[in-house]
Amino acid sequence: MDNIDLSILKCLKENSRQTASTISQTINLSVSAVIERIRKMEAKGVIQQYTVVLDEKQLGNDLTVFVSVRLEHPKYGKDFAAASRQHANVAECYYIAGDVDYLLKIVTDTSQSLENIHQDIKEMPGVAWTKTLYVLSTIKNDVSVLPGEI
Repeated sequence: MDNIDLSILKCLKENSRQTASTISQTINLSVSAVIERIRKMEAKGVIQQYTVVLDEKQLGNDLTVFVSVRLEHPKYGKDFAAASRQHANVAECYYIAGDVDYLLKIVTDTSQSLENIHQDIKEMPGVAWTKTLYVLSTIKNDVSVLPGEI
């Protein structure tokens, strides 16, 4: 990847719906060259998908929490990961190093719903311990960081 690819990615990161023509004008490259570079980045897996970022509060999901999870034994990892992927309210799941094994981002609408989700998590195979951190406000929500961004 070179600086031109990074410039294309920056444009797509700002708005993945903008046309190759718009990008070509922004970075001073021909439309066909922009299209070719985007196709190559898709083929390499640099660009994995195009998606939309939703405002959870406008969708009625006013509650975001992070749940740290410690498993009884590593043998439960695959089952826990599979259960997390299937749970509708688990927005993100990370396998991490440190005092806990997983970090989950949960998005939901009410404290009662959170209570039910928390019970679901505690009932997943091998879960020994959880800790819940409530998000009061979101300071930054950037889905990816390009090399060289500060």
